[in-house]
Amino acid sequence: MLRLPIVATHKRALETCVYCPKLCRAACPVSNAEASETVTPWGKMSLTYFAGRGDVPVEAEHTAPAWACTGCHACREKCDHRNEPATVLVESRADFFARGAAPKGAVDVVTRAQERAHETAAALDAIEAEAPPRGPVAAGVLVGCSYARKHPSVAKDALMAAAKLVGGPVRAIRSCCGLPSLHAGDREGFRVAAERLAAEVSEVPRLVVVDPGCARATRVEHARVGVTLPREPELLLDLAHAAQDRLRVLPELEGTTVRWHSPCQLGRGLGRYDEPRALLAKMSGKEPATFQRDREHGECSGAGGLLPVTRPRTSEAIADARIAEHKARGGGLLVTACASSLRRFRSRGEEAEDLVSLLARALAP
Repeated sequence: MLRLPIVATHKRALETCVYCPKLCRAACPVSNAEASETVTPWGKMSLTYFAGRGDVPVEAEHTAPAWACTGCHACREKCDHRNEPATVLVESRADFFARGAAPKGAVDVVTRAQERAHETAAALDAIEAEAPPRGPVAAGVLVGCSYARKHPSVAKDALMAAAKLVGGPVRAIRSCCGLPSLHAGDREGFRVAAERLAAEVSEVPRLVVVDPGCARATRVEHARVGVTLPREPELLLDLAHAAQDRLRVLPELEGTTVRWHSPCQLGRGLGRYDEPRALLAKMSGKEPATFQRDREHGECSGAGGLLPVTRPRTSEAIADARIAEHKARGGGLLVTACASSLRRFRSRGEEAEDLVSLLARALAP
C-alpha cells in the first residue's frame, strides 16, 4: 500500500477532518464560491488522506483539491480542535508534486522561479536607482516579489516608509522568501530560497518585512525546513504602529469612508488585527469601516495559496464577492496590506489602496 509522508506526519490532523461532520464548511471561501463538497476543508483533507494511504490513485483528479485552498486559516477559527488544514494541505502539495500530480498552474510557478527572481531584482534596481541609499545601511527591507514586480510604486513607498521608521538608509533585499515555491509544492525550491535569503540578510543589521505573506514565511514556514534567519524579521506594520504619533492626518481621507480589508496572513496568520485599524484611524481621523465578518472571521480576497493560477475563476469569484459587499455597505476607499490582495482587487475593477502607500504619505514631512 502506498503511504505518502503526509499521512505519517499529519495523521491526527487528517483523521480529525475526515471523521468530522463538516462543521467549518461555511468558513471556506473556495467551497463557498464553487458550491462543491469536494473542496470543503473536509473534502480536501479527506482526498489527501485517501491518496496518501493509497485508497485512491495519486493523480490529478484526486490531488487537485489540495491546491483549492488559499491558506486563509478561516476553517481553523471554526474548528473546536483548532485543526490546521491549510498547513496540512500545503505540505501535501509537496508529496503530490514530487509524484508528478501537481496542476499545471503550480508547475508553471516552479518553472518560472528564476525568471521571477530576475524580474524582481530588475524592478528593485530601478526603484533604488532613483534614490540610492546614502551612508551606512540601517536595515534591509524584504518588500516582497509581488510588490516589486506588480506594484513598484507601493514597493517604492515601502522603502521610503521603512527608511523613516528605522531612522536611516535602507536597501531592498533581492532574495525571495520562497513562498511561491512552497505553495506550488516545490519543497526543495522553498528550502533553497530560504537559505539564499538567510545569506543575504546576514549582510544587513536589521530586517524589515513588508508583505504579510513574506513575514509569515520567515517567521513560521522557514523553520519547517530547518532555516533560521540571522536577523529577527520586523514587520513594517509593527514599526509604524510603534511610531503612530508621527503620522499626520491625510487630507484625502477626511470625509471619505475608508474600509479595511484584513489580509488573511496578517490577521489569522500573524495575529495583527488592531494595529492596522489604529493606523488607519490615525491617518483618516476616524475608525475604519469593516466588512460584516471581521477579525478572526474576516473573509478572504481569493488571492492566496496560488489560487489565482490554479483555480482562476474561483479566485475571481471570491474577490468579486468582497468587492460587492464593499459597495453594498457604502463603498468608499478599500484598503488592504497585501500585494496579492491588492492585485486581485484591482484586477477585478476596484481601485483599492495599500496601507503602505498611505503610511509613506502620512510620514512625509
